[in-house]
Order: sequence, then C-alpha cells, then structure tokens
Amino acid sequence: MSDEPGAPYAGLLPDGFHRSARPGTVLLRLETTRSREGALDGTWWPRSRDIGAELPELVAALTEHLGPVASVGLDTDAWDDVPARLVVDGRSVHIDRHQVGDDTVIITRGDRDHFSLLVVPPQASLEAAHAAMAQAVLAGGTDSAQQILIAAGIGSVPPGEVL
Repeated sequence: MSDEPGAPYAGLLPDGFHRSARPGTVLLRLETTRSREGALDGTWWPRSRDIGAELPELVAALTEHLGPVASVGLDTDAWDDVPARLVVDGRSVHIDRHQVGDDTVIITRGDRDHFSLLVVPPQASLEAAHAAMAQAVLAGGTDSAQQILIAAGIGSVPPGEVL
C-alpha cells in the first residue's frame, strides 16, 4: 500500500496500481459469494467509446477471473456502433442494450450472476480516474457510479436531479 506522506490516495491502493492504471485498466473487486456487499463490483477505464475495440479486452480479463461471460449490459447511447453480440476468444458474448446508464456496465456469467462495473470516462484525467477507481472498489461502498464520478470531478448532476 502507498504509505508515503502526501501521496495521492495513500493507503487506498497498492503503489503498483498508481504506476500502471491508465485507460483500458480493469480494476476489479469480484466477490462471488451471495453476501456480496457494495454497490459496485469493480471499475473499468476504456480508452474510447468504441465498444467493438474496448469490450474484447474487458471480457478477456473478466473471463480469466470469472469464467465465461455470457452477456454485457450497457447503455447504447453512451457507446459508438453497438453490435448485438461480439465474438471474444472464439466465444459469442451477447450485448444487452438496456438503459443502465453510461457510468456502468453489467456483466453476466451463467444465468443470474451479475457484476456491476463503474465505467470511468475515457477522457478522465489520471488523477480523477485514480480517485474514482479507488472509491468504487471500497468494500461495502454504497455510493452509486454517478456519485463516485461527481465526487472525482468527472461527472455532473443531470438537470433536475439532486444528489
């Protein structure tokens, strides 16, 4: 853990994370028990809004930890040219086109095992992305993806909403 005085996010994430986290990073807190706590299971910082280019790397990383991913739920308005399915490592992954919000993706393995990941916008600064990613993986965290992004200075409150 980072214990240097004045270090950004001291004590929150390992030093290696701060050196390596960049767009495309998958930072996961994957709890596969029924007692999963917290609003989010991890974070993802894609390099762009091109889902065809970004999603295969995410699915490959998740498959390594979870086993085969059956589907990915995302908000099609937040991504460019969303196909109905993608083939990743020879396996077809269905894309659920639901209004889950552009700040999350829902990963499904099997029939009913769902994982919710915060999506850090591609244009986020390194510092803001680190802050959002650290907050999203706090055990038992109750903040929504939108709240986390706003607190990190990345998101904004939609008109008419109060957080």
